[in-house]
Amino acid sequence: MSQAAKGWSNTRVVAACLAGDEHAWGDLLERYKNLIYSIPLRYGTPPQDAADIFQAVCLDLFHELPRLRDAEAIQGWLIRVTTHKCYHWKRRLSSKESEFGDDQLENLSGVEPIPVQLLVEIEREQTVREAIAKLPPRCREMIDLLFFEQPAIPYDEVARRLNLAKGSIGFIRGRCLKRLKKTLEEKGF
Repeated sequence: MSQAAKGWSNTRVVAACLAGDEHAWGDLLERYKNLIYSIPLRYGTPPQDAADIFQAVCLDLFHELPRLRDAEAIQGWLIRVTTHKCYHWKRRLSSKESEFGDDQLENLSGVEPIPVQLLVEIEREQTVREAIAKLPPRCREMIDLLFFEQPAIPYDEVARRLNLAKGSIGFIRGRCLKRLKKTLEEKGF
């Protein structure tokens, strides 16, 4: 996400998109790509199909953005559209039952939209992603390295990648987490 758009409201980013600003489109997709992609994965969609759903949602966003009444509600709109596409993906898959064995069909029975609790969890994850995105670059990178890398990266490697002394990692991590906590609390987390 560009430094300028990082602090922009959804209303401002959407207005820039509608004015034809290509960077704003990139920023909007960067802001919500993990949210969009996480929903098909929660549905148990294989990564290749999740990528197809992601592209379909982005295409819908491109076409429907001018008709969006409240730009600040874009997150909820994306969740609804993505959930809808996942639901229809599962339904199409279940209609091809003759191509699958019984064990695969059992996994498709009773397909329903994502439960409310799961939607709440997805929204919370997005709030955390947005809060991390607002951190200074070094904090963001440290949080990514310490908490999101699989398998976990040893402190020696984190120190090397961030060009820091190993002994300073804990102190800087604490400051970064304190900033993250403050941002999350401001968002009502």
